Amino acid sequence: MKKIIILMLVCLAVFACTKKSENEIYVYNWSEYIPDEVIKQFEKETGIKVRYTTYDSNEAMYAKIKITGGADYDVAVPSTYYVQKMQKEGLIQAIDKTKLTNFSKLNPQLINQTYDPDNAFSIPFMWGTTAIGINAKYIDPATISSWEDLWREEFKGKVMLQNDLREVFHAALHSLGYSGNTKNKEELEAAYNKLVKLMPSVKLFNSDSPRTPFLNEEVYIGIMWSGEAFMAAQENENIKYIYPKDGAAVWVDSLVIPSKAKNIENAYKFIDFIIRPDISAQISNYVGYTTPVKKEEVAQYLDETSKNSRTIFPTDEDLKNSEFQLDVEEALLLYSSYWEKLKIGE
Repeated sequence: MKKIIILMLVCLAVFACTKKSENEIYVYNWSEYIPDEVIKQFEKETGIKVRYTTYDSNEAMYAKIKITGGADYDVAVPSTYYVQKMQKEGLIQAIDKTKLTNFSKLNPQLINQTYDPDNAFSIPFMWGTTAIGINAKYIDPATISSWEDLWREEFKGKVMLQNDLREVFHAALHSLGYSGNTKNKEELEAAYNKLVKLMPSVKLFNSDSPRTPFLNEEVYIGIMWSGEAFMAAQENENIKYIYPKDGAAVWVDSLVIPSKAKNIENAYKFIDFIIRPDISAQISNYVGYTTPVKKEEVAQYLDETSKNSRTIFPTDEDLKNSEFQLDVEEALLLYSSYWEKLKIGE
């Protein structure tokens, strides 16, 4: 009898865990990237509980998923080049687009990019740029036009850099006329040496909430993501976003399913919900990044401020000389080595 009771308890526990799993999804995303209202709406419409965890860099996300193959998460949101890297390492699984009713509504310019041909492993979540943020209370926007301006002596102690090695090296490399995706050792060394000269001007590194140091007037100029600049400008009209003539970085943050995800069907439901035009617009209005949905599908849901913002919707001239970030493969070790030396002051 005791064995039967134990067996029944085990069966009930297994059933309870299975039932719980069927009604959950574990999402791993950048901080401040989805409004709470969107999460609540998904839970209300589907009955699926969202377990939401955040990170502040691609490196942190990658390291955590690398350890378990993503067994702890059902959806993650890597940036452009990390999709490429994670796919090559078998950390994310192929996408079955037949399970996504809203895939056809995505902007074709964001589909079938080099980092993920035919979007076999990723679905665009938001896209944006990395350029220069300034506080016009202290700096005349007309005097800022290039990444080179970050090195000006008068900004000593008032510069902010992203806590993101590829973003920072992009700025240095482009200021030297090189590609932000270079694998050339000499070019990377030149960029590192140039960044060493910038360090006395750097007040801080920040990727958790880059707009905050600007709003607190801790810094006057720095590397910023477009969405952070947009949100900062809503609080302080002096915060301006400038596309450098030597080329902004362009990136797409994408929805992926880790290779060992447990709630795959829920992952597809979540991804399809996120790229639904009304939901994608709601996220874009909130975070200030650009929706991946076609304009004709999403326009009615965008607020006027978002729709008319060059920070969110840059012109072709704004994006002149810009680059998509790509996987630099084995050269990432050299980037990382220089990055660590830079931050510890070697």
